[in-house]
Amino acid sequence: MNTKDLKQISKSLSYVLRHRPDSIGITLEPEGWIAVSELLDAFARNGQVYSRALIEQVVAENTKQRFEFDDEGQRIRARQGHSVDIDLGYETTTPPDTLYHGTATRNLDSILKQGLLKGARHHVHLSTDKDTMLAVAMRHGKPVLLSIDARRMHEDKHQFFVTGNQVWLTDHVPPQYLTVLP
Repeated sequence: MNTKDLKQISKSLSYVLRHRPDSIGITLEPEGWIAVSELLDAFARNGQVYSRALIEQVVAENTKQRFEFDDEGQRIRARQGHSVDIDLGYETTTPPDTLYHGTATRNLDSILKQGLLKGARHHVHLSTDKDTMLAVAMRHGKPVLLSIDARRMHEDKHQFFVTGNQVWLTDHVPPQYLTVLP
């Protein structure tokens, strides 16, 4: 399977597992899991026939590592970015001193007033990797990189979670913890 096709399947998985499981007639478990066999059957009923091996390839080769299998390899879920109501079950953890967030410059005035808001998603997404955050920002317009004083946020009792693909999650980043990087 070529890279373009794998990317399209990844987008379909993201849409279903993060935003619209109902679009193919499935319901996710409270933690976002669905049996792989049930997911494949639902896709097939909707005209998208994928093999287990193909789904495994998409999960393994997804550069952002957006998906994960359970320990038995029988269920799959998206690691973060949901707009549907689920509880990923991540434990609170101490963040690194500094985290980063990329956005488009057109959002900067609002962010500096309100902070980073989760919007329709469950959490604000942050990273230790500046390049990753710049790449995310470039998808939305002229990029700007923000530095988050995560150490101070944590000291001020804000909670952080980290996913298996090292995306840092929090509910809100108030503006006093943000610095616009040059």
